[in-house]
Amino acid sequence: MNPPTGAAAPRARVPLRVIVREWGRIGIVGVGGPPAHIALLRGVVVEREQWMNGEEFEHAVAAANLLPGPASTQLMIYSAWRLRGALGALVGGVCFITPGLVTIIALAAVFLARHPAHVVLGGALGAGAAVPAVAARTAWQLARPSWHQSRESGGARRWAIYCTLGAAAALFLPALVVLALLACGVAEIMVLRPSTPRAMGAALGSAHVLTLGGLGALAWVAFKVGALSYGGGFVIIPLMQHDVVNTYHWLSGAQFLNVVALGQVTPGPVVLTVAAVGYAAHGLEGATLATLVAFAPSFGFVVLGAPYFERLRLNATFSAFLAGAGASVIGAIGASAISLTLLLTHLWQVPVLVTALVWVFALRRSTPLMLVGAALVGAALSGVVPV
Repeated sequence: MNPPTGAAAPRARVPLRVIVREWGRIGIVGVGGPPAHIALLRGVVVEREQWMNGEEFEHAVAAANLLPGPASTQLMIYSAWRLRGALGALVGGVCFITPGLVTIIALAAVFLARHPAHVVLGGALGAGAAVPAVAARTAWQLARPSWHQSRESGGARRWAIYCTLGAAAALFLPALVVLALLACGVAEIMVLRPSTPRAMGAALGSAHVLTLGGLGALAWVAFKVGALSYGGGFVIIPLMQHDVVNTYHWLSGAQFLNVVALGQVTPGPVVLTVAAVGYAAHGLEGATLATLVAFAPSFGFVVLGAPYFERLRLNATFSAFLAGAGASVIGAIGASAISLTLLLTHLWQVPVLVTALVWVFALRRSTPLMLVGAALVGAALSGVVPV
């Protein structure tokens, strides 16, 4: 079957060993979230090897950002698909994800041990104290371009409403964050694309929160993270916090801050935080299941939908949904900075958080470096303050 008009076809010309080497290297050194991953990938596929030109790469970035789930991971999978089809997509995605997965499970085993060393506990509390600053910075970075775009399109008032609804859901009805996100997306479609069948709204109204237990609950949480996260990796926080801490009690509030910090300082996609949650819930079996379920949608979206990426990028209905859902996500992430702050358990963590806020907002310095520094401060204080 011929690919649809305007679609990019895979170019089966790069040996798999090259994809293993290059995508694996990015998976090892890619600390710093999506901006670092995109810059490293562009350096390989556009600047050094010239497998894609600059315009093709930018279009791929735009299409990946339209999909739910971890955008940088989907960009990695798509770029490998362009070079070796479905097999290349699978190999490239796995090689990018695996180094971070191994690292975060190893660190989770240390930080989430039943009786961790005093210095380890202090380091975990120090890093956790800085996590709300990361959430606040992420929300701010997403909000500025999204707000300006909404003003240019005449939708600033709706943007503010969607953002407020997302924040309110994250703070007061965290179990309904997913529904709020979907509702805002559908509402924006109804405003901008009134001819869209209103059955979408009826389907949304019939949605409900699943009540599961054991591995089924873990799979559901991981699925929400992988299939319903819009706006970057940090949206996993409002999606997971209520379930992980309050509903299933897999982690305490302090431990949840720890695994979020681990997701920021380890290489690879931030969504790997779900592997640490899976480890806390059900050991290695849980970590493996959570990872497979969280990333399966990304592989499915790209392998099945890659020939249609150009159409997706230009699809007005999908763009309208993303505009509404994205604004809701920004509000939820911003609100998560408040809810994460409320999880702090020691007074000495407050000056650590204040310092972290200065570091990321006033000095505009590296987030991973800040988290590592906060962990070192916590470890150093572990002998003189309560942990």
